[in-house]
Amino acid sequence: MEEKKGFFGRLVSGLAKTRDNIVSGMDSIFRGFSSIDEDFYEELEETLIMGDLGVRTVSDILDDLREKVREQHIKEPAECRELLIESIREQMDVGETAYEFEDRTSVVFVIGVNGVGKTTTIGKLAGKFKSQGKRVILAAADTFRAAAGEQLREWADRAGVEMIGGQEGADPAAVVFDAVAAAKARRADILLCDTAGRLHNKKNLMEELKKIARVIDREYPEAYRETLVVLDATTGQNALAQAKEFHEVADITGVILTKMDGTAKGGIAVAIQSELGIPVKYIGVGESMDDLQKFDADEFVRALFYSGGEDGTNQDGKEG
Repeated sequence: MEEKKGFFGRLVSGLAKTRDNIVSGMDSIFRGFSSIDEDFYEELEETLIMGDLGVRTVSDILDDLREKVREQHIKEPAECRELLIESIREQMDVGETAYEFEDRTSVVFVIGVNGVGKTTTIGKLAGKFKSQGKRVILAAADTFRAAAGEQLREWADRAGVEMIGGQEGADPAAVVFDAVAAAKARRADILLCDTAGRLHNKKNLMEELKKIARVIDREYPEAYRETLVVLDATTGQNALAQAKEFHEVADITGVILTKMDGTAKGGIAVAIQSELGIPVKYIGVGESMDDLQKFDADEFVRALFYSGGEDGTNQDGKEG
């Protein structure tokens, strides 16, 4: 609970630039308009698109808002604020089954281009699962990038988990084969696979991922499969484009957004969920082990729209 509370505080401060980017513009529209007309909606649309929520997402959100305004016979622009926030929250709801893999014997692929914090994220996930009492094995199957193995080894040591592989130039599928054998022998709960992040050569990446998937189908058919893509929130719309491309080569089940602290483009969390239908499952707001947490739509919306005062914390009385 302490850790979670600390994380909420970090999320609030991490979203400060996004808040300045989206909320101040939004609020000045609510204050500046005396009636709800087309100009009002257009201004709102522009502000949200500038806040990196994505064109399609904003269109959906505003359609939802228009409907609520009609149904509830709302006349005052200021009364739209809560409705708009609610529409944004609905776009991001993760659903109950999002973390099923955490409670099963599973293989978790983590993919992402270099520079997004993929290796660090895997290390943090390993530490997180280990602290929950799970037996975790890391597979260093990103054998293309020099030093990826060494970097992952450091994180494995820090998290206190075992790592298989790490030789530059090794066959990634062979590394996964060895890691699966180790996971079965040691009755691991979660096998975390660091896989290559080369989007510029999609065909090769696709083949490589297929080959790894075949190894797991054959050697570890009982394992639950999860594929998470790591994206850098500071890149905004570019992160969305990357997610789309990765989705073409792999069956992505979730997104991890890193570097949410200090970006004005945090609105991308809404866009990814809404435009791709892939939930954001974890967000990172810093460097330390506990700076990666499960994504909570209520918490995110509270941190973005209600903080600044104390009213942001747990209005609903739920444990945050």
